[in-house]
Amino acid sequence: MISEPRRHCTVELQALPSRIGQVRRIVSAHLRYWHLDALIDHAALGVTELLTNVHRHAQPDKTCTVEIELMLERLTVSVHDNDPRIPDFGGTPGSRNAMTADQFATSGRGLAIIEAVSESWGIRPHGERGKVVWFTLPAPAPAVALPSRLHSVYGATTDGPFAGLGCLGAAAGTSLDGIPFGTPTEPLPTPVAARSALTG
Repeated sequence: MISEPRRHCTVELQALPSRIGQVRRIVSAHLRYWHLDALIDHAALGVTELLTNVHRHAQPDKTCTVEIELMLERLTVSVHDNDPRIPDFGGTPGSRNAMTADQFATSGRGLAIIEAVSESWGIRPHGERGKVVWFTLPAPAPAVALPSRLHSVYGATTDGPFAGLGCLGAAAGTSLDGIPFGTPTEPLPTPVAARSALTG
């Protein structure tokens, strides 16, 4: 189930390897849609690590919910699972250099990676059972919108992408040259002429 208010997305899933890749693509697609392309790599890596931890360690089941939310120029990514146990990470959540994982280890480094790529992170209990692991990323300032420009269609006196182009089926009226809107400036080719032009 996916619910999507304008800057919020929630995905419920079983944290299985086949589903983790799908959720990573969903998160990436939402960030692209929100024009937050610069955050895709870190957010996708972070959500992958959190879901991998659920897959490896959560009990009694692998059901979880991934939530991404953009608010006040900050992206928050969180994963809620049904296991109330807080992982042993060797330090205070969110404190830099709190992780004690071996730098050459091939597993057990999920929270160290979260700490490395995020602005802040933490773990909190969720009700009577379960927990939420979350991290934040600073959102870049939105791109400055270009001022909109109006362009004439026929007989345009300004430059622009539609200068001199017609629109078939346009509303009644005439251009500056007295040509009715919607009238092609050159005769349309017959199907035979069009086919021969296409074939060379």
